[in-house]
Amino acid sequence: MSAPTGRTHSGEFEEIAVERGSRSGALMAIAVHSTVLGPALGGARMWHYPDGDHAVADAMRLAEAMTHKAAAAGLDLGGGKGVIATPAEAAPDGRLRRAILLDFGDLVESLEGRYVTAEDVGTSAEDMAVIAERTTHVVGLGSDHGGSGDPSPVTALGVRAAMRACAGHAWGTPDLASRRVTLIGFGHVGSHLAELLAADGAELAITDVNPARRGPAEALGARWIEPVEALAADCDVLAPCALGGLIDAPAAERLRCRVLCGAANNVLADPGVADLLEARGVVYAPDFIANAGGLISVYGDLHRTPHGRAVELAAGIETTIGVVLEEARRRGITSLAAARRRSLARLGSAHREPGRGVHTATGSTQPAGARMRHS
Repeated sequence: MSAPTGRTHSGEFEEIAVERGSRSGALMAIAVHSTVLGPALGGARMWHYPDGDHAVADAMRLAEAMTHKAAAAGLDLGGGKGVIATPAEAAPDGRLRRAILLDFGDLVESLEGRYVTAEDVGTSAEDMAVIAERTTHVVGLGSDHGGSGDPSPVTALGVRAAMRACAGHAWGTPDLASRRVTLIGFGHVGSHLAELLAADGAELAITDVNPARRGPAEALGARWIEPVEALAADCDVLAPCALGGLIDAPAAERLRCRVLCGAANNVLADPGVADLLEARGVVYAPDFIANAGGLISVYGDLHRTPHGRAVELAAGIETTIGVVLEEARRRGITSLAAARRRSLARLGSAHREPGRGVHTATGSTQPAGARMRHS
């Protein structure tokens, strides 16, 4: 792992912390992109990276997306992300996993509330409970620890809501019955989304890199397809629900769908791909709005709001996506550009608000000049 450890800031980022765990030796990073609207809340991703530079780059890319996600959703949160680079491709378990999680908890605590963590790819509510042994700046805990648990069902609910808005834009009705949906990724969120779509009467085709998920997918009545077939599948809706960066320019040219709407972060490999989608008549639901349900869920934990309120807000993503798509049509811009206009307008309004400080997880504020810490 080549990434240097320490504290720094880079360009638009307020703080980037990279350390090796004192117990585990694992490299971990937290990127804080913005705390203008509130503490930077973002999940802890546990993944095997080629090297430390790739791990830090992933944290930065995802942290910036979280800033736009929170702003567009109207939440008083900033954007941040944590990544834990596993020493091997196999997920760590036992004593090593516990040591890694405790080390990450110490790193979270060292940021003094500017970053709040939650579960993400490779981590769970049970992992959050271990992290919580070292820091209070953690949400998404299980009900036995006072939290709402796995946010995946709320994420899936929001993606379904976004899909309904896209369907209404494309075909004049939000009804998903008989719509052919190809779902890429049958993990935590993908499986919940598939259940919702099956209940809606959609015709499902599902793929995943893990062949063991074929049985549960077919049990829902879905048709299993191989991963190499998914991008070019003839369908109404393509729903990427695994890791991001799936749709690059060549992939965009291969798509045979009318709607692109899924749960993955950073679905587009490059913002310019949005122009290609627009030119091909593909209705794209910007991912940082479509998948905001999970963030809404853990935001509710942070502010001790009833879980039913999070469900209600996630369902409201249908309205938000509808507004974004209409603005894009009216202005003659892509849906991605319209979504970013929405988030940047809210961030800009916060910047202009006189005397606004940086919120911590306990609700206090500190002056903007106190945000940076360096090694």
